[in-house]
Amino acid sequence: MTPTESGETPESSNSNGNGDSKSTSVIVNAIAVLRSFTAEEPLLGVTEIAGRIGLHKSTVSRMLATLEQENLVERDVDSRRFRLGLGMIAMAGPLLAELEERRVAYPVLRELTERTGETSALMVWNGNESMCVEQIPSRHQVKHLAPLGARYNEALSSSVQVFLGAEDKDRVRQLLRSGSITLPGLDGDAIEAYLARVEESVERGWAVNFGETSIEEVGVASPVYDHRGDIVASVLIPAPKFRVSQDTLDSLGEACSAAAAKVTTRLGGRAPR
Repeated sequence: MTPTESGETPESSNSNGNGDSKSTSVIVNAIAVLRSFTAEEPLLGVTEIAGRIGLHKSTVSRMLATLEQENLVERDVDSRRFRLGLGMIAMAGPLLAELEERRVAYPVLRELTERTGETSALMVWNGNESMCVEQIPSRHQVKHLAPLGARYNEALSSSVQVFLGAEDKDRVRQLLRSGSITLPGLDGDAIEAYLARVEESVERGWAVNFGETSIEEVGVASPVYDHRGDIVASVLIPAPKFRVSQDTLDSLGEACSAAAAKVTTRLGGRAPR
């Protein structure tokens, strides 16, 4: 669903049922405004947001004013640009509190970070993105993070590989061809090679991203299963590439896999045979 510029005249909102249509488009556009903020670019101006979502600056400005009143966005004092507000945390709080995987995984992630010295995170799948719902940061001064709420749709991301390993292959092909999941050099051969790679990671127990989505970062991820044997989450270790050699990569993968297995057990889950 993409944001649309809604009509501005009173007549258009009061005839032939267009009021409902206009209300829907306003909601869709407001969601698009909120989604334009990312961990990499947390501060955005009106012009930047308008350009990203294809709306007029005046429309975006009015939406931001309303969102600011509800504390869903706030204005940076120095730059006068906007960032997500604390109201977003208040909205997400009840969901995160009820997310059993997050509660169960937290002590396991702490142990994993202490054992490896690297950041650990818990990821969930929304159908075409891997999303971070918990994180324990590394104590190292130089580290890689997976901020809460961060979303990843790169096919080579280790957590995305984990989740796609549970999808039907035709579904994966459709996601790649549609661009919902991005894969460099996309063609038929690349898709089949990617599917083989994902299958290999499933058999190994963890997926690897060795500087493929960022030349400075390595990621390993392993699946967490529920009682049906379905993947419900992924444990992720992101680490600076300079600190991870090919020799130490396997030890990170094994630690990640063991942590994911522990979360699975605590959930009463089981890995499929």
